Amino acid sequence: MTFRRTATAMALLLGLADLGVSTAAATPSYAQLCGQYDSVHVANNRFVVQNDEWGDTIPQCVQPTDSGFTVVSGNHNLPTTNAPAAYPSIYAGCHYGNCSSGSGLPLQVSKFGNLRSSVNYTTTGGQWDAAYDIWLDTNPNPTGQNNGAEIMIWGAHTSGPRPFGDKVATANLAGATWDVWYGVQHNNGVSWNVISYARQQATNSLEVSVRDFTLDAANRGYVQRSWYLTSVQFGFEPWQGGPGLAVNSFSFTNN
Repeated sequence: MTFRRTATAMALLLGLADLGVSTAAATPSYAQLCGQYDSVHVANNRFVVQNDEWGDTIPQCVQPTDSGFTVVSGNHNLPTTNAPAAYPSIYAGCHYGNCSSGSGLPLQVSKFGNLRSSVNYTTTGGQWDAAYDIWLDTNPNPTGQNNGAEIMIWGAHTSGPRPFGDKVATANLAGATWDVWYGVQHNNGVSWNVISYARQQATNSLEVSVRDFTLDAANRGYVQRSWYLTSVQFGFEPWQGGPGLAVNSFSFTNN
């Protein structure tokens, strides 16, 4: 069935435009996430935004958007020698059984195609890192704690925080030089490898091949090609401060 706009309807639209009222489709609005592990599906379920305040108890809130979020409260004050306060983040894939739609994850490393992600973000004062968190499991089971590997890609960080483990190498990836750190993390009887790539030149935007970083870790013996990528996340680990940190845009493609 087709419809014609009547003269009255057209006049109303023109009147709204004259008044400065937008006639475009409204951008979805989301409530702030203030619960410790609150999350919400955004962008028609393509991504999940999570508060994930796992390392502190002061109130922290984030304001989600369709392609990111802003930390609006939660002024942390932890020593950088300890674990960070939180990991407010956006992701594609599955994390503790909470899955986005259309990501194609979990996906076995040996079957990787052109997996890519880009992000643009805003930083502020305090002590923090801005980083991808890429999770791999030994099985295609996204319901619990991953037990394979965690690949972090630090695009920027302040002077205090340092990646987990020890610096073991440098690598040239994504047009930049990275310090490579490695350690084994333990939690509730589960152990996994943690491989961190810290960019030597800080940036506020990244475009990375998830495949290239994962295969670099595999070539170093830290990831097995039989394991499964379960999620690709980007966010911030704040130790001190937090409000004002923001992901302006995030994308993930699996071709």
